Amino acid sequence: MAAFVAFFAAPAHADMEAAKRWVETEFQPSTLSKEEQLKEMEWFINAAKPFKGMEIRVVSETIPTHEYESKVLTKAFEEITGIKVVHDLIQEGDVIEKLQTQMQSGRNVYDAYVNDSDLIGTHWRYGFVVPLSDFMAGEGKDVTLPTLDVDDFIGKSFVTAPDGKLYQLPDQQFANLYWFRYDWFTNPEFKKKFKEIYGYELGVPVNWSAYEDIAEFFTEHVKEIDGKRVYGHMDYGKKAPDLGWRFTDAWLVMAGAGDPGLPNGKPVDEWGIRVDENDRPVGSSVARGGATNSPAAKYALRKYMEWLRKYAPPGALGMDFYQSLPSLAQGNVAQQIFWYTAFTASMVQPGTPVVNEDGTPKWRMAPSPHGPYWQEGMKQGYQDCGSWTLLKSTPLERRKAAWLYAQFTVCKTVSLKKSHVGLTIIRDSDIRHESFTKRAPYLGGLVEFYRSPARVAWTPTGTNVPDYPKLAQLWWQNIGEAVAGEVTVDRAMDNLAAEQDRVLERLQRSGVQGEHGPKLNPVKDESYWLNQPGAPKPKLANEKPKGETVDYDQLIQAWREGRVR
Repeated sequence: MAAFVAFFAAPAHADMEAAKRWVETEFQPSTLSKEEQLKEMEWFINAAKPFKGMEIRVVSETIPTHEYESKVLTKAFEEITGIKVVHDLIQEGDVIEKLQTQMQSGRNVYDAYVNDSDLIGTHWRYGFVVPLSDFMAGEGKDVTLPTLDVDDFIGKSFVTAPDGKLYQLPDQQFANLYWFRYDWFTNPEFKKKFKEIYGYELGVPVNWSAYEDIAEFFTEHVKEIDGKRVYGHMDYGKKAPDLGWRFTDAWLVMAGAGDPGLPNGKPVDEWGIRVDENDRPVGSSVARGGATNSPAAKYALRKYMEWLRKYAPPGALGMDFYQSLPSLAQGNVAQQIFWYTAFTASMVQPGTPVVNEDGTPKWRMAPSPHGPYWQEGMKQGYQDCGSWTLLKSTPLERRKAAWLYAQFTVCKTVSLKKSHVGLTIIRDSDIRHESFTKRAPYLGGLVEFYRSPARVAWTPTGTNVPDYPKLAQLWWQNIGEAVAGEVTVDRAMDNLAAEQDRVLERLQRSGVQGEHGPKLNPVKDESYWLNQPGAPKPKLANEKPKGETVDYDQLIQAWREGRVR
């Protein structure tokens, strides 16, 4: 009986012995010394005493980083603090649905959410989310880790609203970058042939013209490598919610549709939504000063559809995001303009066609090329930043306990090891640790990118978007119609812009977002706005300038020396 009781009591036993065991056996490497780690764990033990024996529930999307949290860190947290955590893993869309349910009903569904910082504009305007800056200084001060070091988080600016307050805490993040077969691009025969045809060097494309030339080159001129049919491009086109991410994740701004500004364009952002000087959304259609249906936005959709049909492997048009993921690892694609670094771990698995025998990758990652409407000072791509989010409808005691777990998953004792597992780095101190210096040759440029000053140009959706859930669903539906051939590109983007304006108009009428909510501009002739400086920009006479490339090794050296390029 004593053994039986001891077995079931063990998980809730919170003491330094458990902390020592986890620090010794799991939480290595760390940017902290073991003594510093144990001191941090001692703080958690003491702060958690009022909540010992409590069970809390949190939720996140299903990616390797969160699987590690759900399977390993919950166990560690319970043994060290005595607080049991049920960490559910569901699809991203389901996370947003649960979040909306709690916001709208006031019923506590989960005690904390790992929710994309893409909703920062939503959270700031509606007031359902606890501003962490206030919480850490006020009613959550006694459960806020003294060594949390908020300034060390790479994504701090992504989760800060125009009022200067932190609304979420980054838990994992990854960028969409350019992926290419380094071994093919450095092949002397291919380099010679490419230059003969296109008149410039085969290398990392700087602009979309070069990307298109390279896609054409491998699809139509190389055609076959080692007896295998190869293609110059990979993407997906199935009409499904993830098709919307393909576009809201900065595709329009990569083409150049928005305005300069970091972390997001102002006054017009990557969704084509314009805000006024008070950060109130005033429209997304060109007729209201927006850029969602601007010439640059329509160019972006046309190029996406053209490349998908001409240069991607058969079947790509009917794939969704998840079905398309394994394609690059098969070894028959030369490049992908829009690739998420979250999948680095799956691309370095030994024995796959894209990994050398010594474990180094045959591929590399680099900055995505930009379209002809892009200009210096604009964001260059997207970063996903899944972040801990607390709701006001969660009872205070449960919110405090959940906040302890959230901090545990990102504290310096734990974060470096977690970064090595999921490769979704959140701390500057972690990416600069010597363990990542040793691992860099096996990660295809990931370490160099996150250590470089270039990383600031990849950012999530910003605060111009006042209601992410309502607006995001419009994208995949309208773009899906264009991809399926049901409507023209022009009609699809015009419809999208009009529908976004209608959502903004409903929010304005309801007044639910107060002084930060939409206040639409009057409709004017499009020529008025197209003739104004900045976005929306008039149609270019030449949307395909000469291709421009850079040498990858020189680019990486620039990053190592602290230069953008």
